[in-house]
Amino acid sequence: MPELFGFTHFVNALLSGFEIKLYGLVGVDAVEAADRAYKLNAALALEVLVAAGLILFFLIVRSSLSVEKPGPTQQVAELIHEIVGDLSDQIIGHGYERFQAFVTSVFLFILFNNFLGLFPRVVTPTSRPEVPLGIAVLTFAYYNFHGLRTHGLIGYIKHFMGPLPWLAPLLFPIEIVSHFARVMSLTIRLYANMFASDLLTLVWFSLIPLAIPSIFLGLHFAVSVIQAFVFMLLTMIYLSMAMSHEH
Repeated sequence: MPELFGFTHFVNALLSGFEIKLYGLVGVDAVEAADRAYKLNAALALEVLVAAGLILFFLIVRSSLSVEKPGPTQQVAELIHEIVGDLSDQIIGHGYERFQAFVTSVFLFILFNNFLGLFPRVVTPTSRPEVPLGIAVLTFAYYNFHGLRTHGLIGYIKHFMGPLPWLAPLLFPIEIVSHFARVMSLTIRLYANMFASDLLTLVWFSLIPLAIPSIFLGLHFAVSVIQAFVFMLLTMIYLSMAMSHEH
């Protein structure tokens, strides 16, 4: 994956300096420490860039909150908050507020990682399988944690046994397998769509420099929004199912 204006190199330079100091504390010389220092790939570096940009945006919103004269950043944040909040209320229901920050973060993080593919010579981070996998595992852990927290271990296990006790031996293994398959489903859906979109755009740019590829950039934009929205929607559905008192 090509580096974005040397950003990957810049991040690695910052981290390697910190790592070399840590190695120095345990008696490793600077040359060996530089060889051992972990190097971020471009996908991870771009994820850091997106995360830093989102944190900066919300810090700006927080520092400039105004009831009488809301600025453009506040209006954008309120619009996102209202749209995600209304959708969460419909899907998750009562108590959705405590999950809204997470599902909003997932949506925005995926969305802007997808959008990076619109820049020339920059491969979309979410077209690398490890990126969607990481988000899917985090989502899986998050909704299961809240399911366990709400129902307790025994109560949450009963979720997988179905309403009829005599069917429990059959349903339980099926539910467990399908439950873990959600990680694969979330990963493959996002990865495959963004990989295909990136590849299609790259092929057309290599054949025809301007007019036709612009259409596929528009397609990439649409796919980026749809895939981020679908991932967020599925996260809400899984949260709703984990929190419900009936399976």
